[in-house]
Amino acid sequence: MTHVNKWRIDPKDAVMLFIDHQSGLFQLVQDMDLPKLRANVGALAKLAKLAKLPTLTTASVPDGPNGPLIPEIHQCNPDAVFIPRTGQIDAWDNPAWVEAIEKTRRKTLLIAGTLTSVCMAFPALSAAAAGYKVFAVVDASGNWSSMATEITLARVVQAGVMPIDTFAVCGELMSTWNRPDAMEFAAVMTTLLPHYQLLMESYEKAQKVQREGRETKLDKLQPVLATR
Repeated sequence: MTHVNKWRIDPKDAVMLFIDHQSGLFQLVQDMDLPKLRANVGALAKLAKLAKLPTLTTASVPDGPNGPLIPEIHQCNPDAVFIPRTGQIDAWDNPAWVEAIEKTRRKTLLIAGTLTSVCMAFPALSAAAAGYKVFAVVDASGNWSSMATEITLARVVQAGVMPIDTFAVCGELMSTWNRPDAMEFAAVMTTLLPHYQLLMESYEKAQKVQREGRETKLDKLQPVLATR
């Protein structure tokens, strides 16, 4: 087991939080491609389930213009618990949300939120002020401009929040390839980095050749080629 220090994620102490990943707010995202953002959010939900992290979701006025939560989160992680809010912009201002986090008795929070400048940043700052170790999953959050995201990250980092991406979250939660569900984590990795799937396919083929020999029998082809 990898030694966990104060800069790393301890899966036994972590909670995954999805804040305001709503269809209306997604239409405002301009700092990354929407299909990629949706894929990252779904992958993060799968990782939380694989790592057995308590997972909470919330939405801001889901029956209004912000729209409902995108379905991928609860489809990928049916164990996630939805906490409705009553108008608070900062999810941390909602007592039921904070109470649900406190009930986990865990002190490390992985936060993704759309929009980054508000829905991710405000509760991340509040949680850090409350003494939690906070990781902001930047590529599972979306914002109205790249400049706004850069400003927001500079702000939250000064408060002690640690930015991270979804692939790195996968590596930290997985910790080692020497585990029974390693290939389930690997499957999530390939959704994040399709090129990684190509690498794995090439490796798998090379291993098969070592075990079973080549499919193309060059020794049998040589006489045929010689007669042409």
